[in-house]
Amino acid sequence: MRVPIHKQGYYLIAAIQAALTDADLLQLQDDLSGKVGQYRSKGAIVDVTALDVMDSFAVRTLRSIAHMLRLRGAETVIVGIQPEVAFAMVQLGLTLEDVATALDLEEGLAYLEDKTKGGA
Repeated sequence: MRVPIHKQGYYLIAAIQAALTDADLLQLQDDLSGKVGQYRSKGAIVDVTALDVMDSFAVRTLRSIAHMLRLRGAETVIVGIQPEVAFAMVQLGLTLEDVATALDLEEGLAYLEDKTKGGA
């Protein structure tokens, strides 16, 4: 299942709407990387609100997406990590080290606006 990616000004928003397979996560990585170049985006938001679990592959892939997009000139912020998911991640030692997170889409957009100085 492909994750829809929407363009909002200088930013991309990828809203994960259901649990993804490993192949889906890798497709998301490819899609975001391509669209950052296509639209010359300054930032991307990955919304994981719908996920009630994140395994080590998902966390590692999200971290890779953020690092890859940074190399392409775009900041990344992960939004919507549910409290139970955050708790489980901590218990399992899974971290999004060096990757920005925010409570929700609104805070994610504010973070990108601040980090990219309004997309300029």
